Amino acid sequence: VRVPHPCGSCACSGERMEEDAEVREGAYETVPLGEMVWKADLDAFTYECPCGDLFQITMQELDEGEDIGACPSCSLYIVVEYDLADVIKAREIVAEAKKKCKVVEAKQEAVAA
Repeated sequence: VRVPHPCGSCACSGERMEEDAEVREGAYETVPLGEMVWKADLDAFTYECPCGDLFQITMQELDEGEDIGACPSCSLYIVVEYDLADVIKAREIVAEAKKKCKVVEAKQEAVAA
């Protein structure tokens, strides 16, 4: 689910498609967004990497049409499979998580006062 190249019809669009195909072939795995877990502390959707860390992709990256989730600790990456409905659901998950964080922060401030 990539955003089309800004110019849309230039010769580099074909080159980008070839690069995208190469990137996908080198991916560790293809993972549906629905199988990933939102981690508020990382501000990203995550999926366990075999190295022990987590593949990550942010909501901003999803909104930009990005579909590669990288692991910060090794060279592995995954292709995140999603469509518009998945992005809408992801936004709801993020909004709900942020709402819960604000409630917890408010409770902590009240206890500290």
